[in-house]
Amino acid sequence: MTADPSQPPAVQWRPDTLLGSPFEQAALGDATVVRHRGRAGAEAAAAARGVVLHVHGYNDYFFQTHLAEAFAEAGYLFYAVDLRAAGRSLRPDQIPHYVADLREQAADIARAAHAVRAAHPGLPLVVHAHSTGGLTASLWAHSVRHATGAGAGPDALVLNSPFLELPGSAFAKAIGTPLLDRVGPLRPLARLSHHPSWYATALTRRWEFDTTLKRPEGLPARAGWLRAVRRAQARVARGLAIACPVLVAVSAASSPDGPDNPLVSSTDTVLDVELIAARAARLGGRVTVERFEGGVHDLSLSDEGPRKAYVESVLAWLATVLS
Repeated sequence: MTADPSQPPAVQWRPDTLLGSPFEQAALGDATVVRHRGRAGAEAAAAARGVVLHVHGYNDYFFQTHLAEAFAEAGYLFYAVDLRAAGRSLRPDQIPHYVADLREQAADIARAAHAVRAAHPGLPLVVHAHSTGGLTASLWAHSVRHATGAGAGPDALVLNSPFLELPGSAFAKAIGTPLLDRVGPLRPLARLSHHPSWYATALTRRWEFDTTLKRPEGLPARAGWLRAVRRAQARVARGLAIACPVLVAVSAASSPDGPDNPLVSSTDTVLDVELIAARAARLGGRVTVERFEGGVHDLSLSDEGPRKAYVESVLAWLATVLS
C-alpha cells in the first residue's frame, strides 16, 4: 500500500472546477488532490500547526468547504483527495467508486500524503478520513508505520465513522463472506444490493453538493468491491499496529436508513456505531473513541450542535497529540 518515496509527485494546480476560489485542484496519478488557498503563501505555511489531508467515503467526494475553513481557522493547511473513480477523478469509462482491492485507493492516499509532505516538510500530517475512506486509510497507515521522510505515514489519524465492520448479524456475515470469496473473482461487477440512500437524501435539505457525485439514489454494492471491503475488515479484525495516535469518532447511535425514520438527521443510518467502537481497539496502541449525540454518518455534515462539537473535539485532540 506504499508509494515510492524516492521522488515527490509532480503537482500542477489550477482553479477547482467544483468549488471555485479559494480551492484549487491538481491531477495526481489516478486521483485528484484539492487544496484550500484561503491564507496560502510562505508566511501562512510557516505559521501553520500542521497539514490536514481529508479522505472521503463511498458515494462521496470532497465538498465540505466548512470543514476546510474550520481547520484553516485553527491554523492548519487543508488538502483533500478525491480517490480514483470518485468525484473529480471519475472518468466516463469507470464505474463510480468501484475497485477490486482497497490497496488501489490506498495508493492514492499514499501519493497524496507524499505530495503534501513534500510541499510542507517538517509540518505534522493529519489524515482525516470518513467511512470507507477511513477503512482504507487505516490499512495504509498500518502499512507505512515504519516509513520515514516524505513517504511516512500520518502523525495523527482522525477516523470519522470508519467502515471497520459490516452492519448485520455475525451469522449472516459468516455465511456471506465465503460466498463473496467465490463470487467476487468470477462476477466482480454483479450487483448484490442497490437501494436509495435516504441519508444522502436528507443531506440535500441542509447541504449543497453535486448529486451526480454523491447520489441520493445510492450506488450498488458490487461483488468485487464488497469482497475487497470484507477482506480489509478482516485485516482490521486480526489487529493493526498503526504507529500514530488514532481518534475514532462516531455518532451516539445508529438507526435504519429509511424514508420514515424520524432519526435520519440525528443518528448514523449507514453503519453500526457499536460495531465500529468495538473494532476501534484493533487499530493500534493509541486509540481514542468519542461519540457524538445527534451526529449523522458523516459527523462533519451533522446539524450545527453535533457538528460544532465534533470539530471542536477533533481540534482539541489534535492539540494534545501533536504538542
